[in-house]
Amino acid sequence: MRFLTLTLVSAMALGCAGAAMAGGDASSAYQFTFTSIDGKPMPMSEFKGKTVLVVNTASQCGFTPQYTALEAVYSKYKDKGLVVVGVPSNDFGGQEPGSNAEIKKFCTGNYDVDFPLTTKYDVKGDNAHPFYKWAESVGGQPAVPAWNFHKLIIDPNGKLIAEFPSKVKPDSDDVTKVIEASLATKG
Repeated sequence: MRFLTLTLVSAMALGCAGAAMAGGDASSAYQFTFTSIDGKPMPMSEFKGKTVLVVNTASQCGFTPQYTALEAVYSKYKDKGLVVVGVPSNDFGGQEPGSNAEIKKFCTGNYDVDFPLTTKYDVKGDNAHPFYKWAESVGGQPAVPAWNFHKLIIDPNGKLIAEFPSKVKPDSDDVTKVIEASLATKG
């Protein structure tokens, strides 16, 4: 099962990668801060005690209709402790060329997106946001987005517990089972 395999891989990777992380708890996503689509700080520490589904997004991708499923999952589970964070990225095929204002208008106007969105970031390579570098360090290659709408799930303690490639829909049984299991661990 992807969930258990990644958790074991993450635990092993922490032994090697943890020492290389400077500052904060190298095993926790809470050490990172994004900037919201509105230009305000969005520290991951705001989500302590919640399950977080982080998805790199794009407005001109074949997977863009997944915004509907992301919003549905967010609506279904937000009162139970789920946060969905959309991270717009132009890394794949130039499919997110717009400004932050254009991205926000597209997401809210076309998909009624209510979950938090960040400003546009790189999610792979040398210029990747530090959160994504951390995810790779603890989750290995499966945690690195290979395309738009790659999904990472962070548990209430800030640990990376699962990843899902773009083709796996956010409302699929595979994803929702991990979300539900993580929400059940919330103390």
